[in-house]
Amino acid sequence: MQTKIRVIQKHRAFSEEFKKELVRLYESGRFSVTQLDRLYGVPYQSIYNWIYKYSTFNEKGARIVEMKQSSTNKVKALEQKVKDLERLLGQKQIKIDFLEEMIDVAKEELNIDIKKKSSTPPSGGSEKKPKS
Repeated sequence: MQTKIRVIQKHRAFSEEFKKELVRLYESGRFSVTQLDRLYGVPYQSIYNWIYKYSTFNEKGARIVEMKQSSTNKVKALEQKVKDLERLLGQKQIKIDFLEEMIDVAKEELNIDIKKKSSTPPSGGSEKKPKS
């Protein structure tokens, strides 16, 4: 027995604000149409239609041509930036953990309480006091 399977296509409606936001992201140069397609799951044809409709830069009847290589380079550059920021964040977290451990050691072994308590009044800073 042969079963027929039909794929039900869903029709999605997007708000005008969403469409304009995607066009704004495209016009800012931060994302290409292909990247917006992948990020938001919106077909690239729809994004192009929205660009033609809502864009302040592109005129009706003008063709938009994107260099695929430049889009790929943008994605790679952004991925590298994310990796660098994650590495930097990890280093900062290690430093914070180390300093907190040093504060605990100072409190236990040297009996010095470095952490400020909420009831402690704020210090006057490094202001010079007038001589009397």
